Amino acid sequence: MVRIYTKKGDDGTTSLWYGGRVPKHHGRTEAYGSLDEACSALGVARSLCGSGEAELAADILRLQDDLFIAGAELATAPEAAERLEDGVSRITEEMVADLEERIDRYIAEVELPPQFVIPGGNQLSAQLDVARTVIRRAERSIAALAEAGELASETVIHLVNRASDFAYAMARFADVDDPALFEGRRRSR
Repeated sequence: MVRIYTKKGDDGTTSLWYGGRVPKHHGRTEAYGSLDEACSALGVARSLCGSGEAELAADILRLQDDLFIAGAELATAPEAAERLEDGVSRITEEMVADLEERIDRYIAEVELPPQFVIPGGNQLSAQLDVARTVIRRAERSIAALAEAGELASETVIHLVNRASDFAYAMARFADVDDPALFEGRRRSR
């Protein structure tokens, strides 16, 4: 039997790729941990896609893959960044550009609401909105790492910023057309 526990983290630290350890509460682990959480939320969204939503399911899977690559980059100490591989364990500007094209494709298919969206039009769109908010949390952690000079490249924050926009675009595409969802901000007191 293979054991998945090593007990190395019992001291409250975790290993980084290519060496080094950081506290489990370190901003780096917060960032890639939030991306891991977002990937799980996106997995739930993907599982909610029906047979007529194969393209949406494929795009969600592609986003999960992009976030795993971002997570790999973030799980590597900046001094070991030269060991990462473009598009496999390091984000590239081409990946960011590709994500922008996918965002534009979805946004071209929907009419954006004039107000903030109240999530919950349907289960799929709501789950994509959950993923979006988790991605935004990861983005805040990554921004703090950038501010502290702890990123080898800021391309990862570019992709994560677009990733949350992409989750939003897919959520609006999957959402129902119900103007009442956007009326909540206009309530009279």
